[in-house]
Amino acid sequence: MNQDTVLRVLSRIMKWNDERSRKEFDWLNLMARLKYDGYRDFQAGMRFIESLVAWLQQFDQADREVAFEFVRHAIVFVSVGEMAHLVEQFYPKTVLDRLVRTVAKQLGIPTYRVVADAPDDLRLLRRKTLFMGLSDGARLDTVRHSTSGLLRNEQFVQSTQVDTEKWRDLLKDLRSDTNDPNARFRLVYLVDDFIGTGTSFLRPKSNRRKWTGKLIRFMDSVRDATKAMNDGAPLDRDWELCIHHYIASESGLRALNDRLNQAGIKFDATRYQDVHTSCSMVLPPDLPITKSSEQCRAFVRLTDDYYDQQIETTHTAVGGVKHLGLGYGGCALPLVIEHNTPNNSVALLWAQSYNPPSDGVVHAMRPLFRRRQRHM
Repeated sequence: MNQDTVLRVLSRIMKWNDERSRKEFDWLNLMARLKYDGYRDFQAGMRFIESLVAWLQQFDQADREVAFEFVRHAIVFVSVGEMAHLVEQFYPKTVLDRLVRTVAKQLGIPTYRVVADAPDDLRLLRRKTLFMGLSDGARLDTVRHSTSGLLRNEQFVQSTQVDTEKWRDLLKDLRSDTNDPNARFRLVYLVDDFIGTGTSFLRPKSNRRKWTGKLIRFMDSVRDATKAMNDGAPLDRDWELCIHHYIASESGLRALNDRLNQAGIKFDATRYQDVHTSCSMVLPPDLPITKSSEQCRAFVRLTDDYYDQQIETTHTAVGGVKHLGLGYGGCALPLVIEHNTPNNSVALLWAQSYNPPSDGVVHAMRPLFRRRQRHM
């Protein structure tokens, strides 16, 4: 649709006068060009302003101003360039620091002496580091490209659920590169884009005696490979687990560390010496809209009034909060990431009702930033 036409429609549905329209159009055009038009999951032929017009029309006239002000002042949008910066800084700011600290500890020397006095040890440990993606958001292809000449392709695996043959191939390449027939991986990085609650990574089962999640599936993969391989475990006896997210909510990171301590996961075949959690960016603790300004709290009411329970699934129930108005796990985040909107964000940003309304459904939802669902 012609942009001038879209803006005229927006002015009409919002009932703005000419002065207000000029002011808001300037802001909308600027933000669309700088950030919002870069969102990957807009439908064909649609960009931010068209999506905004369609989104606002789901609200009653009296509520449209509240919804627009939320978009105007509350949304935190991580753009393509910003996300790329977080990914490209992963190795020099996080991984290299861990490598240096580990070598310094092994040799009993200060960290500032490692690069000059122990370059071979540093190089060997770097090769014994494995990177595994927890989802497509791990961007391991970007990490690999940004570390060309430092890390090899054979150190990157797109999934943590690896079969025994893949583990054999990884070990074969490692031993060939290091000229050591007994070499094993010393550091393992599990990488993902975002952590909101941490439940998909690690959570207790209903009986509270066992645990489930991506970490457990990774551990099972290592354990199965260890049992099947004649030449021993793919991981060193004192290997260290490193868990990295490019973006984390403050509460999600805290919950993850708490669960790791509670679980005390140290299976015989996958016993690790230590576990390290890291993030490229931690969101401020007052970001949830339930903790921020009065303006945001006015929007909380809309998350109840304009809601369709059909967006609830067995997968979303894992977060511990049935009603998804404030997002998965009730995180109440106003967050949008350029490649996908986290379901920890308020549902009005991302949720879409596909089925005809049923009894008790008061609203069919339209998304502003359509989410690509991993579970249906």
